[in-house]
Amino acid sequence: MSALSLPALRRHVVAAQGYATRRRRGTAADVEAAVRRLSCVQLDSISAVARSHRLTLLSRVGAYPPGTVSQLLAGGRLFEYWAHEACLLPVESWPLMRRLMAPVHPWWGPIIERDPKLAGEVMGAIRERGALGSRDFEGVHSGVGMWNNLKPAKRMLEALWSAGELVIGGRPGFQRLYDLPERVLPDAVVGAPVPAEDEVLRTLVVLAVRARGGLTEAGVVEHWRLRGGTARIRPHVEAAIAAGAVRRFQVDDGGPPVLLAAAGEPDAASPAGAVLLSPFDNLLWDRPFAERVLGFRHLIEVYKPAPERRFGYYVLPLLVRDRLVGRADLRADRRAGTLALKAWHPEGRFRSTEPLERALARLADQLGLELVSAV
Repeated sequence: MSALSLPALRRHVVAAQGYATRRRRGTAADVEAAVRRLSCVQLDSISAVARSHRLTLLSRVGAYPPGTVSQLLAGGRLFEYWAHEACLLPVESWPLMRRLMAPVHPWWGPIIERDPKLAGEVMGAIRERGALGSRDFEGVHSGVGMWNNLKPAKRMLEALWSAGELVIGGRPGFQRLYDLPERVLPDAVVGAPVPAEDEVLRTLVVLAVRARGGLTEAGVVEHWRLRGGTARIRPHVEAAIAAGAVRRFQVDDGGPPVLLAAAGEPDAASPAGAVLLSPFDNLLWDRPFAERVLGFRHLIEVYKPAPERRFGYYVLPLLVRDRLVGRADLRADRRAGTLALKAWHPEGRFRSTEPLERALARLADQLGLELVSAV
């Protein structure tokens, strides 16, 4: 087993994310390439600053037109499915995900089987009328809570999407449009054979390690939220190592070994610049690994009552070179056209505000907002 220092691992992991730390303008091709490089990008509905996938992509490709992701979905160049959570994925991953798709919804169980009449009506309407959203179906909301308070047709749409019977054919205003896979995805992708489970798991190991720069086996499981834990993927990790796609390293901090892609030299990485990260950024998904490698205890407090929050509602960590140096509590007011810094919490002995000011100014420009307060 090869040896690696913790600082070299940290630099390598950060550099693998491909952050753009200077002002630039991105294209649809850049957005597609960034999703491919990251293997998947988490979606989240909170828009206190901007939706998480937009922040994640802005930090890699720079400013890009707001409707780009919806166009890439409609054009069959990206698709949505469960990965770390509900995520954007490159279209070539569709056959891999087909192996993981099941008719039982992860939250609501076998609702397609329980109500085949409604499933048939929903599928029939989409076949006849084209891509439809939840608002195109009749029904009343029922239950309590965000996910229980959905009308039956919306639940069925979600279940049919989760089963792979429907895909997301666009997101106007972030609202899902559901369509048939064969009308959205390329024929070669829809018709591709579904790989065996062994091949799928081995491929997911390699994709996660390449995307993240370095991960433990537990981190690979967390990246894709795979059932069965590390015991399920361990044989496939060994197979990837034997095939020369992945290498295992012992880190000098004495923690669990890490997996790195076979290509590249981890000691050569030298990340630079400053960038604000979405609280759901890929770099932060594996919180124990982030604390071990980056020395940063990541907190997401949007779901906590206000009095229990330590740093704020929607807090973006600030990355400077290869260190997370503080947390910025930000809020966008799109009607006023402003981006406000509500609080700044530096980590440890870090006191310079110049990197924060640069990152804030760049983010405000990317969002088309005026920065109205700064440290």
